[in-house]
Amino acid sequence: RHGLNGNAPAVGAVHNPWEGMRDAFDAAGWVDLTNTRGRLKLDGYEIAFTGLDDPHIKRDRYDKVLGGPEKDADLSLAVVHAPYLRALDAFTADGYPLILAGHTHGGQLCIPFYGALVTNCDLDTDRVKGLSRHRAEGNTSYLHVSAGCGTNRYTPVRFACPPEATLLTLTPRD
Repeated sequence: RHGLNGNAPAVGAVHNPWEGMRDAFDAAGWVDLTNTRGRLKLDGYEIAFTGLDDPHIKRDRYDKVLGGPEKDADLSLAVVHAPYLRALDAFTADGYPLILAGHTHGGQLCIPFYGALVTNCDLDTDRVKGLSRHRAEGNTSYLHVSAGCGTNRYTPVRFACPPEATLLTLTPRD
């Protein structure tokens, strides 16, 4: 028997009832980016988003969104929960200027003056949070990984890695 995500369920795993929350967000006007594209109009600018579901649990399906940035939008952004290299490489190769991600909790357990010990994905620890560049197939994208506010169930603490909520201000080129 397989779980809702197509993966075999963990022994004794409890299903989190996320579907109702997703439906409430959708009803409130949020744009669901689960292996799909969406658009928002903000201050007269048309922003196109391309999103992937969580690569950490193998829910990402890039074949459903491939094709690169939307040419008729003022800006096209890529969004993925976990910054796994396969997702970053695909978005970058397709020419997205900016990729937004999370999942890493900033390393969660860090050593002062050294940094993160792990990323909880295949991204290098130097890019566990903040803004960096990602290169693939001759293209370069900016990558922003938010350290977020949470912890994981196996390590319910943070050390030398304060919680953060990121506010990015994007301004048009003149």
